[in-house]
Amino acid sequence: MFRPAVYGKMPLSPGVRRGPFIYQVKEMSDTATSLESEVAQLIVEALNLEDVKPESIDPEAPLFREGLGLDSIDALELALAISKKYGFKLQSDDKKNADIFRSLRTLSKHIEQHRAA
Repeated sequence: MFRPAVYGKMPLSPGVRRGPFIYQVKEMSDTATSLESEVAQLIVEALNLEDVKPESIDPEAPLFREGLGLDSIDALELALAISKKYGFKLQSDDKKNADIFRSLRTLSKHIEQHRAA
């Protein structure tokens, strides 16, 4: 289990580990659930993100704008892929979509709550 380290008087954030000579950003596998890893893989494959590795997607980072940089067309394609894979539909007029698609973690939680068994 990864625990925040303290060097001197300043604690490192949970997302950073002290390496031999540099700070290393923790990989997704340190914090991601298996569903989050699966959804990250789905995002990369469904959107043909050739320059993005699923494990490099931070579960808490925004999926849109400054985060992964997705747009509204990507959201539609991703919603279709989720529908096919997990057996439920994301409605385009749902007022909660901004919260659902906020990050990999929020999207994964929504999928976990609504997917067909």
